[in-house]
Amino acid sequence: MERLTGGNHPAGDNHSTGGNHSTGGNHSTGDNHSTQEERPGAAGEFPTDPEKFRDVLGRFASGVTVVAALDEDGKPVGLACQSFVSLSLDPPLVLLCVGKASSSWPKVERAGRFGVSILADDQADTCAALGRKGSDKFAGVDWARTRNGTVRINNALATVDCELYAVHEAGDHYVITARVLDLHARDDGAPLLYFRSDYATGVFS
Repeated sequence: MERLTGGNHPAGDNHSTGGNHSTGGNHSTGDNHSTQEERPGAAGEFPTDPEKFRDVLGRFASGVTVVAALDEDGKPVGLACQSFVSLSLDPPLVLLCVGKASSSWPKVERAGRFGVSILADDQADTCAALGRKGSDKFAGVDWARTRNGTVRINNALATVDCELYAVHEAGDHYVITARVLDLHARDDGAPLLYFRSDYATGVFS
């Protein structure tokens, strides 16, 4: 499952993430005195143990989505993704992050349009199916084609139909923005959550 930077996730189109940021500056004064400000995380160095990085950021609970499209043969292709947020109202944009190692994203990208289905708390099996490797991820998954030519997971809490807007490289991920074409939502249900390498649910009023 594609995930938030540093988060943990089920097996599948999986990858690890991390980022480095370093700053520093030298300055001299009229007293012929120089000071160098040192900050951790020099270029090329990971500032902490990668496993600790994943563990700490895995404490940020997230929802889970399925990003899916139709390929040139009309077959569904897609992946499970935690890294999904709203971005802009004008124009209406959403943002998702996908690891460069994903074998499914290039197929979705080629389609140009895709659906983002926000999974309900009883759809962990769907998430697991889309998170695994293989060519037949949608076997046993209840899905439908939308009027915009994207893929919707039936009984998801909501589906956002999108058209690819821009793709940016960011470390070992792609940061993807997409324009919203259509929106659908259920009136009931609770979200499937992911927290510290496992599925979770909550109580919502």
